[in-house]
Amino acid sequence: MAEFLDLESQDSVRMPWNVLPGTKSDAANCAIPISAIYSPLKPLPSATPLLPYSPLRCRNCRSVINPFSIVDFSSASKIWICSFCLQRNHFPPHYQSISEQNLPAELFPQYTTIEYDTQSPNENPQPVSSNVFLFVVDTCVIEEELGFLKSALLQVLGMVPENCLIGLITFGTYVHIHELGFGQIPKVHVFKGTKEVTKDQLLEQMGFFGKRQRPTTGVIAGVRDGLSQESIARFLLPASDCEFVLNSILEELQKDPWPVGSDQRAARCTGTALSLAAHLLGVCVPGSGARIMAFLGGPSTEGAGSIVSKNLSEPLRSHKDLDKDSAPHYHKAVKFYEALSKQLVHQGHVLDIFACALDQVGVAELKVAVEKTGGLVVLAESFGHSVFKDSLRRVFTSGDHDLGMSSNGIFEISCSKDIKIQGIIGPCASLDKKGPLCSETVIGQGNTTAWKMCGLDNTTSLCIFFDVIKKESPDIIAQSANNQFYFQFLTYYQHSNGQMRLRATTLSRRWVAGIGTKEDIISGFDQEAAAVVMARQVSFKMETEAEFDPIRWLDKSLIHMCSQFGEYQKDSPSSFSLSPRLSIFPQFMFNLRRSQFVQVFNNSPDETAYFRMILNRENVSNSVVMIQPSLISYSFQSGPEPALLDVISIAADRILLLDSYFTVVVFHGSTVAQWRKAGYHDIPEHQAFANLLKAPRDEADAIIKERFPVPRLVICDQHGSQARFLLAKLNPSATYNSNGAVAPGGDIIFTDDVSFEVFLDHLQRLTVQ
Repeated sequence: MAEFLDLESQDSVRMPWNVLPGTKSDAANCAIPISAIYSPLKPLPSATPLLPYSPLRCRNCRSVINPFSIVDFSSASKIWICSFCLQRNHFPPHYQSISEQNLPAELFPQYTTIEYDTQSPNENPQPVSSNVFLFVVDTCVIEEELGFLKSALLQVLGMVPENCLIGLITFGTYVHIHELGFGQIPKVHVFKGTKEVTKDQLLEQMGFFGKRQRPTTGVIAGVRDGLSQESIARFLLPASDCEFVLNSILEELQKDPWPVGSDQRAARCTGTALSLAAHLLGVCVPGSGARIMAFLGGPSTEGAGSIVSKNLSEPLRSHKDLDKDSAPHYHKAVKFYEALSKQLVHQGHVLDIFACALDQVGVAELKVAVEKTGGLVVLAESFGHSVFKDSLRRVFTSGDHDLGMSSNGIFEISCSKDIKIQGIIGPCASLDKKGPLCSETVIGQGNTTAWKMCGLDNTTSLCIFFDVIKKESPDIIAQSANNQFYFQFLTYYQHSNGQMRLRATTLSRRWVAGIGTKEDIISGFDQEAAAVVMARQVSFKMETEAEFDPIRWLDKSLIHMCSQFGEYQKDSPSSFSLSPRLSIFPQFMFNLRRSQFVQVFNNSPDETAYFRMILNRENVSNSVVMIQPSLISYSFQSGPEPALLDVISIAADRILLLDSYFTVVVFHGSTVAQWRKAGYHDIPEHQAFANLLKAPRDEADAIIKERFPVPRLVICDQHGSQARFLLAKLNPSATYNSNGAVAPGGDIIFTDDVSFEVFLDHLQRLTVQ
């Protein structure tokens, strides 16, 4: 694994296959797609310079010069040859002093990933466009919840940078757009929740042209196109100017006043509120890094995008309803949010969702708008829960745990002519830039070589799928001199300090073809990246393909791969063995089959959508923890050590720390729990026991500090009700109907699921057939 982590720290890329199959048929035999997981804004090593000029681009294919370009120093007007299309390009005059001893940084072999500040020094610096935060607050919640939400918002208002613009919309039965620039008395524009409002009606009703003539032609968009700065400043003000007004509005904010019958749900018009928020930003600040931050406390029941009727007799949709197509509001709501996502992507704005309720709020329907705009999503039980409060604080934290939020990204890919792009699964939206590099087979957002990323941060990761199109041909057997495939990822984005930057990552990967190349291909296999690619692909298929059987698909892929790359004699299961490079992969697949991404039973559609959205945007190391949680054991006999993710790891005198990404569980064995309840840790001579209790808590706190969204912390005891958070993730090697005796102080799991041993046994039998 170490060499893959080194490659990742240099280029922010993990690929399942680092030695690629060279032909179409070889690639099909690999079972796991030729793909890459790329984190465009992963912080670069400190030695990498930021280049203060624009990059040189190939005049034919527009790719950027890189260390793999061939440079001809001998010719009078020095020339570089593009590694993608072999076009010969002349260097501009200011590069004439370069030589083999005097190279520009972009040609240094170690700078395969480098960043350019694309504003040229003789330009006037562009005015730094400040970030915009538009808070959209649900008031159809009980007083206690509203109190929690108000205190969380008042707390983060003090953390928003002074030059950032802030706006406020509150909604219940009606939508209220607050005019913050009018300090003398509170002034609000009210819209009916059941009525759709167009951009023109919004301009008209909110008096944007009260003092001046409305332009007769063209699109009205921001200060450049028809609006005065004063009319925008009525609704969006710098944080330093509107802090007092906002504080007083929030402190006086009341629960939605409309009466709700005992057999009714509150009338909540989430869709209308989000649509108005998008119109307001589109009119005032198009193209700037603006975020709609929606705080939702229940399901939408009125107007466009509603997910359930107001009658409590109608239950919220479940997975079963979606499978049977008997959720009456679902498709209509998804269609509405798809249209909203197109509008937001066109404007370059982001939708973030903070959903805090015991019931569902409609995250499954909102998923398309959040994912296509690269928004953040946090799901918690209450606005008072640490998962919500700490996650919201993290969005505005600067310093060590800064999320590094950037905006307005455009992501482009170039690659060698024998490779085509199938598509991307991840937080981006297609820009429909078709070209010869697009493959016929589409996975995720395909048929394009450019994508829009309205919002992106340090861990945002895209999973890119490729197609090898090289057919078998005689020259392959001789392995022609050029046995490298090249890939280039270009990310053009607005840094959080306002600068426009371009990050260029160029990779080269060796390809092999023909007989006897199996060992070469195995030598470059990255098991963790492969597991994450399979997880993203199976989640995507479950959402888009009718009648898809995920378990069968995963099993077939795993059997196919083991039969291709395993060592065995036909029909002899005991002879089967896998190279150490592949040996953990079946375990990842076993845990993926049992994970919340594949097993939707016991999860609502909202929870499943939430888990998949996080999986689709996180990097490999975080995603692996979601698929196969890590387990650490603490005891008097030894320091903290990794433990098997198995029920046999439970012992009475041990503390276990489980990290499953969304929850962190500290589990006390029965003896440890008894000692703790007896208060031994408070007695000075039992300092060692106090230290034993403290160590896993410290480790859990360290995990929680680093992560977004903040995970839920569960502290539980063996045989307690909350122990289920740990037991659900363990391999059931000892169950209620297994024959062997349980070790004293150990535990069993009440389940009929197969254990990993049985799974492996079946895998070997099926592979050797």
